[in-house]
Amino acid sequence: MESILKILDNEQGMIDIAKIASKSGKSEAELAAEIKELEKNHIIVGYKTIINWEKTDRDLVTALIDLRVTPQRGEGFDKVAERIYKYPQVRALYLMSGAYDLSVMIEGATMKEVALFVAQKLAPMESVISTATHFVLKKYKAEGVIFKDDGKDSRQVITL
Repeated sequence: MESILKILDNEQGMIDIAKIASKSGKSEAELAAEIKELEKNHIIVGYKTIINWEKTDRDLVTALIDLRVTPQRGEGFDKVAERIYKYPQVRALYLMSGAYDLSVMIEGATMKEVALFVAQKLAPMESVISTATHFVLKKYKAEGVIFKDDGKDSRQVITL
């Protein structure tokens, strides 16, 4: 099972059953059944197309908001996280170690829209102690996909 998950993860959501079957050494029927079972058990939770919005006419602002939160008695951070991830603007939400407890990725049409979301939805929550908003200026790589790649490796070689 894990080898199929690694292959699927490297394929970035593009499922070509024949190609993955040849890489895994399984028949297409076996592979299709295993993938269906992985989906049923919520091990595979979705497939996603990654879009470079900078190459389109759509304006999109992405922000990362770090939150310090008071955990709920008996629920920990889960109840607070559940309230946050239900907003459609929230693209990702993570429980973090370090100075902040939760990290939220949101998207909006403008910086003002993002700022208003933080000010009107996140900051007023009774569990939220503080917020720190970071606007994404440019995406170089997301979900393992490089957005601009000219094929040249411009890293410098360092020898000792």
